[in-house]
Amino acid sequence: MVDLVVKRYAKALVDGKNIGDLEAKINELNQINAAFADDKFVSIVNSVEVSSHKKVELILSFLSDANKETTNLIKLLGENRRLDIIPALVEELKRELFVMKNSYEGTVYAKEALNASYIASLEQEFGKKFNVTIKLNQKVCDYDGIKVDIDGLGVEIGFSKERLKSQMMNHILKAI
Repeated sequence: MVDLVVKRYAKALVDGKNIGDLEAKINELNQINAAFADDKFVSIVNSVEVSSHKKVELILSFLSDANKETTNLIKLLGENRRLDIIPALVEELKRELFVMKNSYEGTVYAKEALNASYIASLEQEFGKKFNVTIKLNQKVCDYDGIKVDIDGLGVEIGFSKERLKSQMMNHILKAI
């Protein structure tokens, strides 16, 4: 349900904007989004004891020079008691920006740090495959293999050592 609401707000914000305008809007909303990392701020936004007007004032205080559209957006979200969707709205706007730029961001999961040239080659190969520009970030975790996840494209490709062993054993057992 929240996703549908976020998508509607994002669509309204994106309509008629060029890439520069959308980047400026995302930067403005990121100033507010940073506050959502603080648990006290989140509890104030979710509190029923604090009036919507006070919540809107608090959020607008984070913006040094908010334009009229952003101010109206925050007021509208406050009136509709949807201030808590701001982080999801920022993420959706970023996805829309990636689509406009024909550029996507993804994550490479591996057990060990991969060198930059390998990451660059992955970016280049996936870019050629999907005819887009891709920027991959690396995340070192306990995944036994390599997994590439590109959210905006809905692509997840993985190679696991454990799965390879399992498939080889099944193949050998079937051959016997």
